Amino acid sequence: MRFPFKLAQNKEFDVVGFGTNAVDFLIVVPEYPKFNSKIELTSYYQLAGGEVASTMVGLSRLGLKTAYVGRFGDDAAGDFGLQSLRNENVNLDYAEVILNSKTQIAFILIDEKSGERTVIWKRDNKLAYTEPPLDVADKGKVFHATAHDTKACILMAQKAKSGGTVVSIDIDKPFNDIEKLIPLIDIFISAEEFPEKLLGIEDKKKALREIKSRYGCSIVGVTLGEQGSLILCEDTFVETRGFSVPGGCKDTTGAGDAFRVGFLYGLLTGETVERSAQIANLVAALKCRQIGARTALPTKEELYRFLSELDR
Repeated sequence: MRFPFKLAQNKEFDVVGFGTNAVDFLIVVPEYPKFNSKIELTSYYQLAGGEVASTMVGLSRLGLKTAYVGRFGDDAAGDFGLQSLRNENVNLDYAEVILNSKTQIAFILIDEKSGERTVIWKRDNKLAYTEPPLDVADKGKVFHATAHDTKACILMAQKAKSGGTVVSIDIDKPFNDIEKLIPLIDIFISAEEFPEKLLGIEDKKKALREIKSRYGCSIVGVTLGEQGSLILCEDTFVETRGFSVPGGCKDTTGAGDAFRVGFLYGLLTGETVERSAQIANLVAALKCRQIGARTALPTKEELYRFLSELDR
């Protein structure tokens, strides 16, 4: 099945990302600690993360041209986050450093046995956008965003749509004004629980059909963790199984971001919806090989090596 829209050509970037970045402090523990208890950690790491920043890194690592639009604090964490993007050749012309603010951080507990994580995060209110840089919104073939600054995201999505750019969203919970944003979305892929939170409909297929009917998104889907993904395109559901993590799952942090890396990569390289969903699930599984949201995101050569093994 082909994607139900054409990508604009002669754009400066393949993907422009607008939204969150973070510095993650990842703590591996033998098991999730009980309330009012003590536990010795196995290991800990400081690594760069954040949904959109990580997605731009993943796409850049696969050879696409990306730009990141987001805000950092004027602190050591901000320096760390910015350098992590420079190292991956992500364009930062529209990134900002906000004086007297703190970069978003997250403390992430990882269960050593399963690789499942619990995220405790904080974002400085000074990092919120009111007047985003609209001139960059339509400079990519795809505009990919999170909805944390929903009103600003609406303005960016409107500009992107008017410039013929495909709009993609990464969303895991309802925000104020979210129903004004969703009609602007072409590719609506959310966390598994979000459709029920939004609509109160438990059945996933019914919920996805309702989102498509109510808001007009061309593609609607949910990520399902190790079970894979469910995508509705036109009137057809694409159900794609998850893949075993090579060497076992070490950390699920950023797996959803990695899924979007693979799905957008498939779109941008002319793959079908089915193949793009397969690539997305594979990239998510490969990400989980190591600790951190970006550490094990694959290169183009590595991705195609794994794909060739699957195709045998």
